[in-house]
Amino acid sequence: MRVEEFDYYLPPELIAQHPSNKREASKMMVLHRHSNEIEHKNFHNIEDLITPDDLIVINNTKVIPARIFGKKETGANIEIFLIHQIEKNIWECLLRPQKRVKAGINIILKDNSNIKVLDKSANDKWIIKVADNFEININSVGNMPLPPYIKREQDNVFESSDRERYQTIYAKIPGAIAAPTAGLHFTPEIIDRLKSNGSKIAEITLHVGLGTFKPVKTENIEDHIMHKELYSITEDTAELINEYKAERKRVISVGTTTIRTLESVAQLNNGNIKACSGWSNLFIYPGFDFKITDACITNFHLPKSTLIMLVSALAGKDFIFHAYNEAIINNYRFYSYGDCMFIS
Repeated sequence: MRVEEFDYYLPPELIAQHPSNKREASKMMVLHRHSNEIEHKNFHNIEDLITPDDLIVINNTKVIPARIFGKKETGANIEIFLIHQIEKNIWECLLRPQKRVKAGINIILKDNSNIKVLDKSANDKWIIKVADNFEININSVGNMPLPPYIKREQDNVFESSDRERYQTIYAKIPGAIAAPTAGLHFTPEIIDRLKSNGSKIAEITLHVGLGTFKPVKTENIEDHIMHKELYSITEDTAELINEYKAERKRVISVGTTTIRTLESVAQLNNGNIKACSGWSNLFIYPGFDFKITDACITNFHLPKSTLIMLVSALAGKDFIFHAYNEAIINNYRFYSYGDCMFIS
């Protein structure tokens, strides 16, 4: 299957540069994949689509303020983009610009703390050592890692509102460097109403990584090597999902990160879920046999991305691209801060 089959043209003005005024105010396109019908709703109507017999699985990862600006001892500006923590005080990161970066240099942050560059890692990444109080001070020295397609005026790139809005309301466990954006539409009130109506909510954790927004570069998608992301599932969540699947009740995944976590674990356990943690590099594209996910909530994804391939696997490629065309005609807002779809 060729990567060009997953390309489409999106008018730049439809790329959401800011979140909607209210989380629940986003548009929601409903895809009925068994009848190939499309409905246009708003996210605050989500309760109309979820029954008391449904289990909703959310990703409780928390985005860290991974984008940090500092200066080299020469006074030159440098940007640090954290990728993941290797061990206490040791991180893998990107450094920009890389010119004249070498092992041993110090980077001074705005709180006057130092970061030491230890060594170069693979694929232009670097290993750094941070100060003992770094994890405490990261919120004051770091910025939310907004995706590259969010382009604002230079002095308005990072807004204080992004600390709240580029984070789900149920975020708990720090470690992601990108938000699980399907969850950005939920509010505490919607969660409470869903629970009151009888629906149950389970949590998994998958720390969204660097490769989330990267397009597939190989000519044939089967040749693409998926980035690895760290996940974990608790005993309570595993028992609940297995119970719902055994009773043939619907499991609704909130976001592609949740889908990848559940299907990764199911592949390792004969279609069942068990409490575990590990690294997933599962690449889901058309032809994939879903074991757990019956429906999902997801945002609109970039052309040629692994994410649009995943939703094409769930709903059918032709149906997905028909829906994307409908979304463009109806001026839906795309990508992280954009509108969403419910695939039933």
